[in-house]
Amino acid sequence: MKGGKVLVDSVLEHGIETIFGIPGGQTYELFDAFYDRGNQINLITSRSEQGAAYMAFGYARSTGKVGVFTVVPGPGVLNTGAALTTAYACNAPVLCLTGQVPSTGIGKGIGYLHDIPDQLGVLERMTKWAKRIDHPAHAPAAVREAFHQLTTGRRRPVALEMAPDIMSQAAEVTMLSPVQEQEPITADLELIVKAAALLGASKNPMIMIGSGAIEAGEELRELAEMLQAPVISQRGGRGVLSDRHYLSHSFPAGHRLWPDVDVVIAVGTRFKYPRMHWGTDVNLKIIHIDIDPTEINRISTPDVGIVGDAKKSVAALIPELAKTNRKRESREAEFEKFKAEMRAEFDEHVQPQMGILHAIRAELPDDGIFVDEITQVGYASWYGFPVYAPRTFISSGYAGNLGYGFPTAIGVKVANPDRKVIAICGDGGFMFHCGELATAVKYGLNLVTIIFSDGAFTNVARAQDTRYNGRVIGTDLKNPDFVAMAESFGATGYKATTIEELREKIRLGFEQKGPVIIEMPIGKTDFPWKFLLLPKVRSNNS
Repeated sequence: MKGGKVLVDSVLEHGIETIFGIPGGQTYELFDAFYDRGNQINLITSRSEQGAAYMAFGYARSTGKVGVFTVVPGPGVLNTGAALTTAYACNAPVLCLTGQVPSTGIGKGIGYLHDIPDQLGVLERMTKWAKRIDHPAHAPAAVREAFHQLTTGRRRPVALEMAPDIMSQAAEVTMLSPVQEQEPITADLELIVKAAALLGASKNPMIMIGSGAIEAGEELRELAEMLQAPVISQRGGRGVLSDRHYLSHSFPAGHRLWPDVDVVIAVGTRFKYPRMHWGTDVNLKIIHIDIDPTEINRISTPDVGIVGDAKKSVAALIPELAKTNRKRESREAEFEKFKAEMRAEFDEHVQPQMGILHAIRAELPDDGIFVDEITQVGYASWYGFPVYAPRTFISSGYAGNLGYGFPTAIGVKVANPDRKVIAICGDGGFMFHCGELATAVKYGLNLVTIIFSDGAFTNVARAQDTRYNGRVIGTDLKNPDFVAMAESFGATGYKATTIEELREKIRLGFEQKGPVIIEMPIGKTDFPWKFLLLPKVRSNNS
């Protein structure tokens, strides 16, 4: 069996049904193998390598399943760098399949097509794990290990490379069974008991969650209700506890409550901002649960550090807490009032962003998926857009990659064809990957994308204006007619100039069969960062 076929068959054995990518000289054998298995693969051909990788990221982030993309080596791999680092930042299980120069020339600098120095080393630095397959017989084990890495511990991207001559080489191969689901890491019971004692005695506990808690929603709800503790999330943890629950609160709300917290339990989060920016002191006890042992002491040493799966660890904590928990009155009325006050504050100080977000939320079903962007509306969405279910709010995390949103949303829609998906973009960010509109049209994806146009890289212009005394440079943009542009691709284009028109165009958009672009001129916006760049409120003397 040829190496390329072994690689493809081994990947498909692990339940992969969708692959994003672009064929090229060193991956011909892969695509020939795709042809043989065409009835088992939903092959999505993108218009750029970075677009393919972002699509795989969106697929993975919105489902929890492995997203797969394939690109040519060298410049193809380098073009995916922003997307790979986004998947790394957001703990998304993404598999990169790529080629190489001929095996006899690897590392020799001969100048073969697409040759770059130490491609494997580059991939190793952008992923959790990477490997070169140097013989067809080694492919099944390499793929098996790749999926082991993708589905255990901290889920991050991995990569496999194979030279074209190895892809075309025929050999006797023993196929392997797919990786079986692994039992999640079990937390140390002694540490669970210690954490329960701290929480049980607490007067003002808080729960902070990140994307590592995404499968622990029911357990966290039960824990929160036992403690009557607010649950705070910034981006990755949005929707783990529905924002309709009185204990689910925004990040700025967490900052407002922070000075009075006596015990905080951080679950599946780096827990960076509170420790580095909000401040800590001797009156605050910290419990940190994370599946990644390197995360526990990265910034500071918690009072209790627990290495384990979030769902299992919180489930183990609940019965221990029941033994020590103090009697607690419901804080529902208090927190509903507090949530209303915070919403009113956002509405007063962050316009027109909040009005836009209210309109989008009104038209998007509870299970609809919202993909943010690095834009003024996107920043406000981190705290101002209600989220009701996990994996329905997609962001780029700390990677903060301008332009990631539109191709990511294509991957989200491919993975969730029966759910409504809305992507938001600025006029600057959309143009990074506007060519992928052709991909959305080709595959008939009813993705609604809203472009907020103000003719500038606004966040940069605002910073230049305030920090450099109005010395604004390099930030003004000349835009196309986005409606005409959409129509030229074969998509539907609308323009909305009011909130009412935006809601109407979203409704119309969801009735179409293919992609929809809605341009909304936005004008001057309030500064959304006033609720994100939050000052120290504790002394850091611990």
